[in-house]
Amino acid sequence: MKESHSFFDRPNVKIETIRVAGGIRFGFERVFNSALGVGGVYGAWGESYDNDTIRPLVESRYGEPLKDEDFMNLDELGFLSRHHIPALNDADNIELEMQVGTRMLQEAASVSGWRPEEVDAVLVGVGAPVTRDYVEQICRRAGIPDRALKVSVHKACDGSMTSLHLALNPTLTRKGQINIAEELKGRKVLVGGLEGLSRFTHDSHDKFALQLFANATGFIGVIPGKTFKFLVGKEHEAFDDEGVLAVRMYYPYIGKNENGSRVQVTQEDPHHIRIAGMMPSPKNGAPIAMAGPMGMVKLFVRTGVKVVADVFYEYADLMKKLGTPEKKISVGIVHHANYKVNQLKAKHLQNIGINIPMPWLVSDFGNVSAASNMIVFLRQLPNIMPGDNILFDGFGAGTYYDVFAVTIGG
Repeated sequence: MKESHSFFDRPNVKIETIRVAGGIRFGFERVFNSALGVGGVYGAWGESYDNDTIRPLVESRYGEPLKDEDFMNLDELGFLSRHHIPALNDADNIELEMQVGTRMLQEAASVSGWRPEEVDAVLVGVGAPVTRDYVEQICRRAGIPDRALKVSVHKACDGSMTSLHLALNPTLTRKGQINIAEELKGRKVLVGGLEGLSRFTHDSHDKFALQLFANATGFIGVIPGKTFKFLVGKEHEAFDDEGVLAVRMYYPYIGKNENGSRVQVTQEDPHHIRIAGMMPSPKNGAPIAMAGPMGMVKLFVRTGVKVVADVFYEYADLMKKLGTPEKKISVGIVHHANYKVNQLKAKHLQNIGINIPMPWLVSDFGNVSAASNMIVFLRQLPNIMPGDNILFDGFGAGTYYDVFAVTIGG
């Protein structure tokens, strides 16, 4: 019998059917580390496709058969299965992702031991929101109070790491903007990523994107300054002028700030902030266009290594000042763009004397953008001990980087 690589076949995954378009399969897994008081939930929706069954689906969406040389070696890229939905109308797509987002917020709060009405803030990385007010709507449906701060972050794969970084690092605030980390210190915060990439890529004519990207989501409960204690961090922009990974912006965006940053911060209303990153735009209005897996390696590795190294050296200096120079980073929670990107990044870091374990943990999802780091963290969570120092490494199209170190629990 063929071995199953489907997330839906994991023993602790709860499977439900969302009553949209005849029924869409939805599965999620709750994770909680009682020693840390930290938990969350992650999952996916649609049908599970392995590397044999994905080809007919890709060809049907691409509109023609793929040549053998155009079909990626997905095993080598670290992906064994992923989740896709059929073509739906706009109303069904909206309702589907509303129900997924609502349930995830409720489950993440429950795992953390909170009632929805106790949640003080929700920060969500979502690269292609199905509606402009998506975060506000799922919060309302989940029973999270209107007074809670909502932050929608649109920075592609870096979205959830930007969200967590903003919740923890008080130095990120620009002049005239709310200091999110100071506002949220000691409060109950849900942070996550939710990406309906099957919907987003459905009409793409990019054979690589159709093979790599799929649906997934992950949310964690955080109490900044208590369960997550910020140590050091850095955000960085290095715009992809060549459009190696071009993404259509399905969110409001006006232009660069006066300080030259391509990240725009907008106060949508007193309780909702939108953070939008400029993307290189695909030709002809396509959802996404990419130069292939090697293009992603070139795009992310060189700058990514430098940003991680900068944060690592700052971390080492801090440990010396604290009198604990021997205190190592226990693990790196790295976005899973593909295995070759992560492997090469680790190799380059080792060449300059930086050795951080970076486990590959998301083979059953594909590249799931902003959901990726959240799933990696939750799968690593049972192995984290109180007082461990963790490095989060987020990066994505645009190109945007958020790298930071925290102490978990303890």
